[in-house]
Amino acid sequence: MSSSPSSRVAMVTGSNRGVGLALARGLAERGLHVVVTARTLQAAEHTAAELRAEGLAAAGRQLDVTDPASVFRAVADTAYEHGRLDVLVNNSAVAIDRNRTLTQADMEIVKATFDTNLLGAWRCCAEAVPVMRENGYGRILNVTSHMGSLTGMGSNSPAYRISKAALNAYTRALAAEVDGENILVNAASPGLAATRLAYGSATQSAQEAAQGMLWLALLPDDGPSGGIFHGQNPLVP
Repeated sequence: MSSSPSSRVAMVTGSNRGVGLALARGLAERGLHVVVTARTLQAAEHTAAELRAEGLAAAGRQLDVTDPASVFRAVADTAYEHGRLDVLVNNSAVAIDRNRTLTQADMEIVKATFDTNLLGAWRCCAEAVPVMRENGYGRILNVTSHMGSLTGMGSNSPAYRISKAALNAYTRALAAEVDGENILVNAASPGLAATRLAYGSATQSAQEAAQGMLWLALLPDDGPSGGIFHGQNPLVP
């Protein structure tokens, strides 16, 4: 059975700026207590303080998605403090192989990209899902990209593209694992937003991009799971 929004707790990775911050603010504006995370505690707490100054419920925690111990601490401390973790938004990502091709790939960059974009989300879900199961409720939103679509796959920035395609596959696999447990798992692409990760010319602000994805973090119990979306529309994976 779903809890009321005012009692729910959400964690957003990489939420001290950009789309992550817009998602955190949007969830807090809808009544959730939001755990803002960043690679440094100072950055996370600074952003959480800004949200609290707006009258929103927020706390800051250090979280480096490439560090298993950091992921464990962030989720465990949140669960200990609040007794629950209802919403996980996996927003943390890197785009560090721009304009490279597969035959020019730097494998250290490839590994670093996958460590954040795929394995980072995987680590967070592995820690969060058991907490969600305890309360019979969970919503997971993985932030993906149009560049991860197999039907539109190109050869430039291959590590970023393929890591996002793998994240889409992970989304569907996890949704299948938790089917019937009231834990709904979906991915969404923000499209071209004005952030540091933007590829090409931005067509919208980070706030506008977040608005198109927030619904997936607030789904009713009969909502979709295992989907890949852009706005309200399914995105061909």
